[in-house]
Amino acid sequence: MVSPDVKAAPNLPIDTPATAQARLWMPEQVLFTPAALDESWGQQILQRVQALNLPIEYLKQNRLTGIKGENERETYSTAKRTMAVVVAPPSQFKLTPIPPSADWQFHLAQGCPAHCQYCYLAGSLQGPPVIRVYANLPDILDNLPAYEQAPLTTYEVSCYTDPLSLEHLTGSLSECIRFFGQRSVARLRWVTKFSNVAPLLDLPHQGHTRCRFSINAHSVSRQLEGGTSTVTQRLEAIRRLALPREVGGGGYPVGLVIAPIMPIENWREEYSQLLQAAEDALDFECDLTFELISHRFTPGSKDVLQSWYPNSKLDLDETSRDVKRNKFGGTKYVYTKDVMQELRTFFETEIARRFPTAHILYWT
Repeated sequence: MVSPDVKAAPNLPIDTPATAQARLWMPEQVLFTPAALDESWGQQILQRVQALNLPIEYLKQNRLTGIKGENERETYSTAKRTMAVVVAPPSQFKLTPIPPSADWQFHLAQGCPAHCQYCYLAGSLQGPPVIRVYANLPDILDNLPAYEQAPLTTYEVSCYTDPLSLEHLTGSLSECIRFFGQRSVARLRWVTKFSNVAPLLDLPHQGHTRCRFSINAHSVSRQLEGGTSTVTQRLEAIRRLALPREVGGGGYPVGLVIAPIMPIENWREEYSQLLQAAEDALDFECDLTFELISHRFTPGSKDVLQSWYPNSKLDLDETSRDVKRNKFGGTKYVYTKDVMQELRTFFETEIARRFPTAHILYWT
């Protein structure tokens, strides 16, 4: 271990220079519903969007229209360039469990500006994948304490969006971190593929928020994770968040989500290089967890993904997979038992060797 230093760039030889600028997504149009403009947080988002000189359309009704194109691909393209500021419906206030990630999930937004060709949201969200952000954030947060139970309750806020990708537009993630900093029995969890963490460094989080970064092998990220920060940038960002406050870091608990894990060509070499880069970035004592998620897909998500990314190199061959069924009759294609065991053994062994004080929360 070396002495932590927020200014010291770790040796991260994965993809791009360490000085590359963090990617900020800017929508080509921002839609505001009348109900969103009636909310104080909606007005705060409006001020942010106006300050960025983004094109704004004020809708006359609380429905989103005019998004669909002449075909599925055109609709997808238009939707992914659009941010709509809306009010979270009543259904969002009845929380649902989200094991193994957390006790409960709640949402700041639905939809993500990234273009991951294995997108977990494909088939999960209704209609075109417009990025909908919620203007009634104070009400959403006020609803959470009703679900708290001693000794500790955890909440996941990244199920349907990447909250850091929208932070410069909404400020909602920072507000959540402040809120959880005041809760003694509640903890917040979020995950991202973006790297603009500067707004989060000085927040009064009290160690109650775990900041996680999704990372993957070089070839997977380069080919399949369009529109995101590079893996190098993500590892630099997690370093900044994990470093102690006294050296200019954020002092947060952090986590690495390796997902989706795939048995690509030379996978041992590529994932060893990834773990080495992570070890270089986190070369100091910190509160670190790992979550290990193998690639899987459903028949519905396959159809959506192939319409969105018709030329993708993503392996969606059902004949090489095992079929897994849930209690509701749904079908999911996963790797075979032998492949899963080989992948799992590799990651658990390597993580234990490189990060002896870290905790692996789950493999799935």
